[in-house]
Amino acid sequence: MDTKALGKAGEEAAANYLVQQGCMVLTRNFRLRSGEIDLIAEEDGTIVFVEVKTRTTMRCGRPAAAVNYHKQQKIIRTAEFFLRQRHLSGRPCRFDVMEVFACDGQFRINHLKGAFEVS
Repeated sequence: MDTKALGKAGEEAAANYLVQQGCMVLTRNFRLRSGEIDLIAEEDGTIVFVEVKTRTTMRCGRPAAAVNYHKQQKIIRTAEFFLRQRHLSGRPCRFDVMEVFACDGQFRINHLKGAFEVS
């Protein structure tokens, strides 16, 4: 499986996991020129912005480590636009990272709730 297909499958597994946990997925792959958010969901009134990182090995370290400060800032700016666009400003928000480990067609998910915050 190429990296693009792997990422898409990982995002699908992450979205299914969120639904199983009682979240409602509002949108997928919300894109602006300045950034993208993989999944946007709602959980108990909180808007949850989710970055999904899918890997087959830990050779390059933990997937969440790829969500560095620069990437976080792009996600935050994109989230702020989403909130303004949807008239959701002022709603509680959270930024999560989901590590998806793919092996033999199976996906194991490590959900890091509140992985980073707006500073």
